[in-house]
Amino acid sequence: MKSKNKKIICALLLVICALLSYFLWLSLRPVEIIAVHQRRNYSDVLVKNFPLTEQGRINWWLKNKKMLKDMYNIPKPAQDGFFTIIFWYFGDGYKETDGYDRLCFDDMKPPINCIDKNSLIMVNNSKNTGLYFILDSGTYRINDSGKRVKNKSD
Repeated sequence: MKSKNKKIICALLLVICALLSYFLWLSLRPVEIIAVHQRRNYSDVLVKNFPLTEQGRINWWLKNKKMLKDMYNIPKPAQDGFFTIIFWYFGDGYKETDGYDRLCFDDMKPPINCIDKNSLIMVNNSKNTGLYFILDSGTYRINDSGKRVKNKSD
């Protein structure tokens, strides 16, 4: 009986180690920016390997906003400071329009100029509201002391 329990415990430990290794590998992959599409002060950024957690996504933005400005010239704020950047999961790549729920880009020739709508994070800035992030779980702002605060209405 003891031998059987040891085998079960060893098998469970092996599975746990494999899962932990997989999640560690997922979290350490570099974000791959596939393309940037711009319309005035709106930018759509197509990415692969984006952080899995919402806090990881906000941290990634805060850490990489200078690189995005230097390499891709985003954000491109309006005169009043307003801008929107949406990070989209690139997934299976560009596709033809389905006439319904795909995001199509005017700066590309049809028919292969659309992606499935799967937004990961929306970064907004305006004169009245300042910088804020829209994610699946709600809206986050950065307060004056630099802390992330979730909106109470969400």
